[in-house]
Amino acid sequence: MVMQMRERKPDWLKDMIALDRKDLREVKLTLRGLNLHSVCEGARCPNIGECFTSKTATFMILGDTCTRNCRFCAVKKGIPALPDKREPENIAKAANLMGLKHIVVTSVTRDDLPDGGAHQFKEVIRTLKRECPGTTVEVLIPDLRGDWKALAEIVEEHPDLLNHNLETVPSLYDSVRPQADYGRSIKLLKSAKEMDSTLITKSGIMVGLGEKDEEVLGVMDDLLEAGCCLLTIGQYLRPSLEHLPVVEYVRPEKFEFYREKALEKGFSFVSSGPLVRSSYHAAELFAESKTHK
Repeated sequence: MVMQMRERKPDWLKDMIALDRKDLREVKLTLRGLNLHSVCEGARCPNIGECFTSKTATFMILGDTCTRNCRFCAVKKGIPALPDKREPENIAKAANLMGLKHIVVTSVTRDDLPDGGAHQFKEVIRTLKRECPGTTVEVLIPDLRGDWKALAEIVEEHPDLLNHNLETVPSLYDSVRPQADYGRSIKLLKSAKEMDSTLITKSGIMVGLGEKDEEVLGVMDDLLEAGCCLLTIGQYLRPSLEHLPVVEYVRPEKFEFYREKALEKGFSFVSSGPLVRSSYHAAELFAESKTHK
């Protein structure tokens, strides 16, 4: 039997990851007790220790099984269960137990549902606004297969922030996100702003998959054209040997270059760094967006 070698990470990334190894028990027990899932666990986020011990989590609705097979993502793939009608109330209970002031809700992609899961997002937003007064609600939504009526159902509930990640540059979609479409994702963000011009929109990408600098800068232009004002940029980390390999570990100074360029181009606020993820320090990013509005 041939042993697979563990991927060697650069020192700056190993040091940062080491800071996040803490006791995760309390938040995990809360989630399990209410039959809830977090993308922190499902996607094997490197910041899970820091976030969980700060009583922060990104709730993942509509189960833990995705209908797509993106080659960068660790979330379980397969045939998902029916949506849980108790999920909105249980998320509100968990948010109150954890004392959250900014709640992030995402989902697996549910291409098996006629509305892509939009109704469940609607119910979660409505329930959180009723049961968790004083909190802000951020949703990180899938592309809904380009169903703008389904998108309108979410937008009409007035989330405080709507996020949809592009994940990578257009040239890499076929290899990284074969069931997604770059143009459709840009159109979703643009359509959301057209439906509600006051809506704050956000997107994020990973680097280290073989993209070129000019492609990353081009994505920034496309997002600004779509009305998106918040951007996150992080390092792709390979969840397992079955996923796409890392082409490059991008150095911290390149992340700073991307941050400066994005701000020069007109983004209100940018979070860019090796361990930045879409929902990492989401409350702080949202607060900064309000300050710079």
